[in-house]
Amino acid sequence: MMQWTGDPYVDVGLATILAFRNKEDPAQLTDDDLRAMAEWIAENYARNPLKSFLTVAFTSNAWFAQPSFTPEKREERGKVHLFAWQQASSGTERCVFTGLPSAAVPLSDKLAPGRAARAQIPLTQGDEDINFYPNGDSGLAISGQALLCLQAFPLGCAKLSGRLLAVHASQPAVTLAFAREFLAINRKNIALAQQAGETKLPETRYGIGTLLVDTLMKIIAESRYLADDSAPFSIIAYHLTNGQTPEIAIYHLPLGVTGFLRLARTPRYSAAWGRIAQAALPRQAEDDGAAGNRKRLAKAKGATAKPTIQRNPLYEDLLSLPEEAPRFLRRYLLRDALHQAKSLTATQSDAAVPAAGSASWDLTELFLKEVMSMDKTRIEHIRALGDRLADYVAAENDRRFFRAFYSEQNYALLRNALLKANTNAVRRGKPPLITFDQFIEVFEEGEDIAYKDWKLARDLVLIRMIERLAAWLSDNADALPEPSADGSSLPEDEQT
Repeated sequence: MMQWTGDPYVDVGLATILAFRNKEDPAQLTDDDLRAMAEWIAENYARNPLKSFLTVAFTSNAWFAQPSFTPEKREERGKVHLFAWQQASSGTERCVFTGLPSAAVPLSDKLAPGRAARAQIPLTQGDEDINFYPNGDSGLAISGQALLCLQAFPLGCAKLSGRLLAVHASQPAVTLAFAREFLAINRKNIALAQQAGETKLPETRYGIGTLLVDTLMKIIAESRYLADDSAPFSIIAYHLTNGQTPEIAIYHLPLGVTGFLRLARTPRYSAAWGRIAQAALPRQAEDDGAAGNRKRLAKAKGATAKPTIQRNPLYEDLLSLPEEAPRFLRRYLLRDALHQAKSLTATQSDAAVPAAGSASWDLTELFLKEVMSMDKTRIEHIRALGDRLADYVAAENDRRFFRAFYSEQNYALLRNALLKANTNAVRRGKPPLITFDQFIEVFEEGEDIAYKDWKLARDLVLIRMIERLAAWLSDNADALPEPSADGSSLPEDEQT
């Protein structure tokens, strides 16, 4: 019986077979399903566009690409690779992926029966290498079932920058969903290329983060159970080539980031998230006329115009989380609050200004909980401080304090500005804006020892303040720096 293994190559291949046969569980696969997958591969791998492209997965020594093979030998080697699962094994070795008995057939002239190397398993050693193999014996023991999964593996990947992008998740259902999406695209492109007599498979014209997150959001939207947090998962994406210069880059969407993305599309947060995602899209770099001129110029020079890679910077930057969380928060969430405030002051009356607790802070709070795992008490202190400072600025019309709090880059000066505002409030018979304990909770690890992320705390307070000050800002629009696409309105050492 087929089952998930935890290995990304084998699991993506298994997911591809499931998607090919429109099934959900490996236990549902029958011999007829495996045979159908094997027959499709036998028919299509030995001809273009897959014959030329799939050396990226299996090298030019693959059974379908080896130029020295006669048609008869290619057919014979294809059957060995694709139908070994049908033969009973007489070997004593166990598959390193599945634990099943290893295949009973030799996969090359240089490997022992039931052993596979780089022409079958991407990014391993060659047939005659002994380094990094147990006991110096070339190859890894492999079962016929795992071998078929590996053969199907590239069909469940996206073609991106001449390489494969494989997506493996801690929840098999997510691995299957990605494989299903990529398989559908690949089969469509393969059919079109074969009909047109093309030798190359079309590229996916997206950045890695853009493709990964865009596909994930589509999967979440279409899934009944992935849309909430009842089945948490993380994702690892492998961008690899097993060709002449083997290389791999690994990208991670951890549990907190995928949890944030799933909840960001729910009704409470979707408006703010959709607004931020849309605002992050780069402006059209050239109009249709300019694009046409570029293509004509390239054609006149005998070259092909380089296709434009579409990237959403927001989606690309998600791959840097949680390490770059402060930068991400400033670049997108704080900037969104600034844009919203400017938009409201320009178009709406005071009566139309939203009340405190609107979408931007809700999304920010979600980000702090899911991505940064920030303590709930600290989040509450930050929110409360933002409320009190906003009320103080509005009541006292203290434009100087607002500008200082927004732009100050020196922690001692920021603390001094807070102390002055606190003193002013007390002198007017008001409660303190911030107590000692609250100040320590928000800005310091201990007395006179600032958090390394004190600017993050300041930015979070600002997000809350800007939302609360919408009415005040409608009368004091010049107190708010102009938001810009390049971050030039943000404090200088944090610009993006």
